[in-house]
Amino acid sequence: MIVKLTVTYDGTNYCGWQVQPNKITVQEVIEKALLTLTGEKIKVIGSGRTDAGVHAEGQVAHFKREKENIPPEKFALALNIILPDDVKIVKSERADDDFSARRSAKRKTYVYRTYVSTAILPLKDRYALQLEKQPDVSAMKECAKLIEGEHDFKAFCSSGTSVKTTVRTVYSIDIEERGNEIIFSVTGNGFLYNMVRIIVGTLLAVGRGKIGKKEVEDMLATGKRALGGKTIPAKGLTLLSVEY
Repeated sequence: MIVKLTVTYDGTNYCGWQVQPNKITVQEVIEKALLTLTGEKIKVIGSGRTDAGVHAEGQVAHFKREKENIPPEKFALALNIILPDDVKIVKSERADDDFSARRSAKRKTYVYRTYVSTAILPLKDRYALQLEKQPDVSAMKECAKLIEGEHDFKAFCSSGTSVKTTVRTVYSIDIEERGNEIIFSVTGNGFLYNMVRIIVGTLLAVGRGKIGKKEVEDMLATGKRALGGKTIPAKGLTLLSVEY
């Protein structure tokens, strides 16, 4: 049977989702919990990698198991007893035999949180990026519209990726102000290495007046990473949901 998991985690203490040698990852702790629970080595496949320090509210994963002595819907409760406090299973359920958390995914939404304050705010700073000055939100929204759609996002990708194509579709970029918070929501069919963090970093550079509409257009036209903003810290990024 195929068991689908919806996973939430605080990524602060993890080197991302995917298992890596000599590093603690979210996939690893879930697989260890499954080993403790079932006595079997079970590989867990996520909808995609989240980088070191990135959080998730609705990461989706699946695993295959021949035995059916544990009902699929019971895995969440059983695993949560074993898992650490910063990784929990929101829901477990049986999926179709051809379901793949990675290959079946159609849309993903990431949220990046920032807050405007001259002082670091401890209750926000673990999950959001401090902005010392208010950026121009209208300018950011205007340039966000340029990034929406199907493009070659080579300029919005950090080096080190091995993907076959850097063409992706960004369905929407929403920028919302809530009090002193500015929250970026990005939905697409898939994302390149550090793509969301570079998109938001570039929009923040626009909001600070460091670059403008032309530089964003040139990034998309030329694929030159140097034209854009910084790759901003992982701590403000959360994988909100995956749609199938």
